[in-house]
Amino acid sequence: MSSTLFIVVVVIVAALVFDFTNGFHDSSNAMASSVATGALAPRRAVLLAAVLNVVGACLSTEVARTISHGLFDDALIQAAPEMVLAGLAGAILWNLLTWLFGLPSSSSHALFGGLIGAVMVATGSQGVHWGTVLSKVMLPALLAPCVAGATAALATWLAYRLARPTSRLSQSVFRSGQRVSASMVALAHGTSDGQKTMGVITLVLVAGGYQAPGSGPYWWVIAAAGLAIGLGTYSGGWRIMRTMGRGLVHIESPQGFAADTSSTVAILASSHLGFALSTTHICTGSILGSGIGRGTSVRWSTFTKMGAAWLVTLPCAGVVGALTSFIAVAGGVAGTVAVILLLLCGALLIIRQASHHRVDFSNVNDADEVVVGRRTDPELVRKPRTVDQVKSELAGEADHSRRVPEKETAA
Repeated sequence: MSSTLFIVVVVIVAALVFDFTNGFHDSSNAMASSVATGALAPRRAVLLAAVLNVVGACLSTEVARTISHGLFDDALIQAAPEMVLAGLAGAILWNLLTWLFGLPSSSSHALFGGLIGAVMVATGSQGVHWGTVLSKVMLPALLAPCVAGATAALATWLAYRLARPTSRLSQSVFRSGQRVSASMVALAHGTSDGQKTMGVITLVLVAGGYQAPGSGPYWWVIAAAGLAIGLGTYSGGWRIMRTMGRGLVHIESPQGFAADTSSTVAILASSHLGFALSTTHICTGSILGSGIGRGTSVRWSTFTKMGAAWLVTLPCAGVVGALTSFIAVAGGVAGTVAVILLLLCGALLIIRQASHHRVDFSNVNDADEVVVGRRTDPELVRKPRTVDQVKSELAGEADHSRRVPEKETAA
């Protein structure tokens, strides 16, 4: 096996690993609100999101073309395809770190930051098409969350004034609608984030001389990227789902329906235009807007932490990408192996730290905060439960809700 083929294979594997982390990191985008309101059971929600992510990833390739042929100079990347691996290393580590803290940061910006840092170290600033970065990445990142948030706020305000959402019939209708709207967010997420890995793999295939410049992703690239993000979504990403569903605003079904619908429209429109934006930013803006539209309290301290993570995602991932690019490009095959080992060590350390206080489908709604250190607050560190225990608790809550009206009538 030649050194170029070895690097291409390694980059493809790393890209699929990133796609997996993207899936579990962003699964909360589609399903956090429906899980928080009880419209969908947690495990059923992530299974549905996983399937629809795979379907969505196969519907369009506009975003993939933006990444593979629009952001960077293909001719310069062909001289050192190792830089793509370096960029992926920065993105993967940032995704895992923000998952550890339960912060819904942007996987997209982590990827772009890692790649930009890696390309700049290896080829200089001329390797990046800054005009495309500004028009396809930065401006949509600023505008899309604001538009989605304003739309969700208006839709929520109308729902609470026109639809009598407190009635039992309206609650049932909104929950049913939320199942549909959450499914559409998952489908839209696949059309956006699923394509980013396709673009990276296509980029390295062109750089290695295994694909013609300007061509779209191969069918097997589309299938592999869709499957990877689907499997990642099914794994849950429960730590971030707790923050999105419980830590920002208290969500009711009308809010969730309004937020999901707004997010779907914004994501699908952006994907059609080839904007490589962050679905996390859009969905967070929609949830925040729904809280404002309802007039409920917003946990601004949580949003401040999320906003800080948004601001530092691209530069931090860029620094890691730059460092690993220097190692990989200067060291050749040995440098590439060193980057792989550093990536594995960093990932294992983060996963080990997360295991101290595990969050999964059984305890995702038990608290508003994600614990990282060794704290003993029982509300925050409740042990995960089995599927049977969760079912019995849900059955008990349902029986209690049926008995309450009977007691009130008797009184």
